[in-house]
Amino acid sequence: MQHPLILASSSPFRQSLLQKFNLPFDSFSPDIDESALPNEAPVELVKRLSELKARAATALFKQGLVIGSDQVAVFEQQILGKPHNKENAIKQLSLFSGNTVTFLTGLCVYDIQSNKTKTLVEPFNVTFRTLTQAQISAYCDAEQPYNCAGSFKSEGLGICLFEKLSGDDPNSLIGLPLIKLSQLLTEFDLDVLSNQD
Repeated sequence: MQHPLILASSSPFRQSLLQKFNLPFDSFSPDIDESALPNEAPVELVKRLSELKARAATALFKQGLVIGSDQVAVFEQQILGKPHNKENAIKQLSLFSGNTVTFLTGLCVYDIQSNKTKTLVEPFNVTFRTLTQAQISAYCDAEQPYNCAGSFKSEGLGICLFEKLSGDDPNSLIGLPLIKLSQLLTEFDLDVLSNQD
């Protein structure tokens, strides 16, 4: 493989998703400010942060294809970040109960040597069951999803919160849209299937 792959994320979830490609990769934690700019639309925010994360690799690597990704939950035009504690998680999940939330996942592939980037945003909709406060509290205690946008882990017990999922790629909900990533990598002359040893 002529291009080393680099994942601009320390998330164990994103790392395990990328392992599905069966290709070697390095990963690092990009240290960037993830605050939204004034009046920045959610789509623009995740695009910008995905690219910023990918470009942060230049501090550590001289070459490679860098994968940057960022995700926000959007409900009633409001960006919802990570809850960070149980109280906020309960508030978020109470809002979502019986409603549909859109998750926007930004994806950027950046070639360090050519300085070329390709960036896109993958939407995914999650419709929540009508949940009781007791169910929400029990879920928070069981999984403690305080570092997850939207206050749940869809790859775990969080799946029980949902009525319906709709989108092109369920991996995007966990944080890395692999179908689109595979397509983007071919634009950088890296075909995942042809590079299996």
